Amino acid sequence: MNQQITQTTTPIPTHQFTVLLSSTRRGARLARLLTVQQLADWGRPSDAAAQIVAELAANAVLHGHVTGRDFRLTLALSVTGTLRIAVTDTRGERIPHVIRRDSPDAETGRGLLLVEAYSDRWGTDDGPAPCKTVWAELDDLERPL
Repeated sequence: MNQQITQTTTPIPTHQFTVLLSSTRRGARLARLLTVQQLADWGRPSDAAAQIVAELAANAVLHGHVTGRDFRLTLALSVTGTLRIAVTDTRGERIPHVIRRDSPDAETGRGLLLVEAYSDRWGTDDGPAPCKTVWAELDDLERPL
């Protein structure tokens, strides 16, 4: 008896990049630069992703900083093309939230508004203690800012 053999193709693997960076302004700037370079290497450049990383890394440095502790940047590109950006810091008790300001001239409090505007989804995950991860996902890396 002959059996039909179905051949499956292996899907393109998910790309992932993870790096620990110092909880300093220099570390936040480096997170953005590394994101730009990594996405270019993957052939998926995105100004929106770079802006999201800049905001999340700046928040990790300003609000999630613990002396002597680094923050972690993770970029994961799925086979469907969704990019997940995750920034983990060591201040799990400081959960970020969008600050809506009445004054259009306010100079602070807009970072997460930008993350909300540029991403398709964003949120936070607890742990492992004492850490938290703030993440954002982009389904379409080609869309303009």
